[in-house]
Amino acid sequence: MTKPMRALYLCYFGLREPLVQTQVLPYLRELAAGGYGMWLLTFEPEMKQRWNANSIDDWRRHLHDDGIEWHMLPYHRRPSIPAKAYDILAGAWRAASIARREKIALFHGRSHAATAMGAIAKWLTGGKLIFDIRGFLAEEYVDSGNWRGGGLLYRLTKAAERWLYRASDGFVVLTERARESLALDGPVEVIPTCVDRTRFIPSQKNDRLVFVYAGALGGYYLIEEMAGLLDEARKRDPRTYALVLTQSEPSAMIDALDRRGFTSGDYRVMQAAPDEIPKYLSEADVGLLLVRPSYARRSMSPTKFAEYLAAGLPVIATAGIGDLDTQIAEGRTGALLRSLDREAYREALREIDELRRDPELAARCRTEAAARFDLHDVGGARYRRLYDAVLHA
Repeated sequence: MTKPMRALYLCYFGLREPLVQTQVLPYLRELAAGGYGMWLLTFEPEMKQRWNANSIDDWRRHLHDDGIEWHMLPYHRRPSIPAKAYDILAGAWRAASIARREKIALFHGRSHAATAMGAIAKWLTGGKLIFDIRGFLAEEYVDSGNWRGGGLLYRLTKAAERWLYRASDGFVVLTERARESLALDGPVEVIPTCVDRTRFIPSQKNDRLVFVYAGALGGYYLIEEMAGLLDEARKRDPRTYALVLTQSEPSAMIDALDRRGFTSGDYRVMQAAPDEIPKYLSEADVGLLLVRPSYARRSMSPTKFAEYLAAGLPVIATAGIGDLDTQIAEGRTGALLRSLDREAYREALREIDELRRDPELAARCRTEAAARFDLHDVGGARYRRLYDAVLHA
């Protein structure tokens, strides 16, 4: 009997982090179900404080049942650059050790730091390497104001990025616009952030017009602009209710709504675990996705967009984010904000009102989610196709 091809997925995040639970593990389960032997290496913040022998054993047993063999290393936060360099070298050494022992044929790095580990491990042991490009890293740091464009850290990151492109045998990008922006030599798959559609149920109608936002607040996620849009929605329809689901500090969002005259009966800003999101989306009518556009946002595939569509919700989104302009226009599943001002908000709300008169809207949103963001038919299938292409090249 032929042994399954074996791959090691390198992830510079902790196992319990929402991103890993919702975006990494589902894909690894898909690959394991598709016949690949899967290993996972994560980096755990405050490992000694947050993990004990029982919890480690429980998770290892649980993941083993899913076809995933889990390994962990501590994540070091400070000082930032030396700590990251140390983690990359430690991760590369552990990856090489696992590869030798388990006869790993493929290293799969999620984003830049993890792919650097994979590149070093590949050099030490052989095998193939996939660079899962989650975004334009250097440009994102410039956008956030942490780095200066063209500065030393920017240039070093771009140089490391070019090295990773050369070292890699295959690539994942999140959007077609990202693929168009990069000259990649090797198999490439566009794999947006996908969702398990079976977790989402049709929207439940209520007496309020519920606008929902799910995700982080601040940075390039626009708090004041979202509050301004909600204010215009309330002027248009007094039934408007704002539901904000976030793990971020909520005070800025609450202050922005309070300053516009919202009362406690007009909104709720709350924390929600990833597995609770479908329940709350079922109580909403319109999803919000306001992001500051930039070059770096070309590579962005917001999970919340897929979740909104899977729940049957139309979306109001800023233009210029990933592939959303094309997806929303082709699917007729929402309205785009071409600018961030009162008139643009009013026009988007008019478009949403018109769409919501269509009794087929919710079904059309769910059909788009199935065609573009299904965990099995899109995400799992494309990852398996890329693994096959890289391993058999």
